[in-house]
Amino acid sequence: QAQLVDSGGDLVQPGGSLRLSCAASGFSLNYYAIAWFRQAPGKLREAVSCISYKENAIYLLDSVKGRFTISRDDAEGTVYLQMNSLKPEDTGVYQCAGDFLGKCSDYNDGASFGSWGQGTQVTVSA
Repeated sequence: QAQLVDSGGDLVQPGGSLRLSCAASGFSLNYYAIAWFRQAPGKLREAVSCISYKENAIYLLDSVKGRFTISRDDAEGTVYLQMNSLKPEDTGVYQCAGDFLGKCSDYNDGASFGSWGQGTQVTVSA
């Protein structure tokens, strides 16, 4: 069964770094826009970042600009979310999602994303 596999979450101290990975099982990630979403306890899911098919467009949530970087390695079939200078408010379950031939133009609500990872927990705490 085709699915996304996200990984890399961990417990980290404020100011620390993590790199999340999103890979595909059963299909090629290369033809998909990939977005990262997060959800903190008691809060709505929010879109963190998106990288379009062919990397023509990259979007980042304002609160993570300058700290997070999204990139894709099509040779490896993996999308990465590098998270630096982590803050407690970055805590949550992070999920990657795929949109076939997507351009990230309407990625915020996640409606166009048909494939989702299972989620990986990021906890930023001293």
